[in-house]
Amino acid sequence: MSRVRFAVSHRYALVLVSLLVLAAAGIYRHGLAVAHPSEDAGSTSIEPAATPVDDAQSGTAILLGLARDAMRDGRLVAPAGSNAYEFYLSVLQLEPENRSAREALRESFPRAAAEIEQAINQKQLEEARREIDLLREFDRDNFTLALLGGKLSAARNIVTKQHEAEAARMRQTTAAGI
Repeated sequence: MSRVRFAVSHRYALVLVSLLVLAAAGIYRHGLAVAHPSEDAGSTSIEPAATPVDDAQSGTAILLGLARDAMRDGRLVAPAGSNAYEFYLSVLQLEPENRSAREALRESFPRAAAEIEQAINQKQLEEARREIDLLREFDRDNFTLALLGGKLSAARNIVTKQHEAEAARMRQTTAAGI
């Protein structure tokens, strides 16, 4: 439970930092008003400052761009903090009905599940747990995630038994050497 809480709080921190950066960029770029020289010598035109809706839309556009870049670079669910799934989920926190983010998450789900299965097979169990939790943020009741959770649990049991057997072997070696 604490890992889930940590993952969720980590994601909220990422969204908050992203929004602060976007807000700072908006303030820097727009200020209260932006003056542009016109063709007339010495005259300027004043544009109104960006509205919060504009900043949210530009924030969404930036996050969607980061997600597309992550997908292109093969960062679907890893590394933590810089993967397509987290960027798309951040878009949904800003705009819960964003169609582009929802479709991208839905379409990439099978590939993400395959990456999680590969992490389990490679005994990267903590990473697999993080990735399963990440996908559950999008689709909590997905049967594939339940299966992956079962496979992860079985893999953890196998690793635990291997560690116990190794510890017993080491105790026997130590006892025989005394």
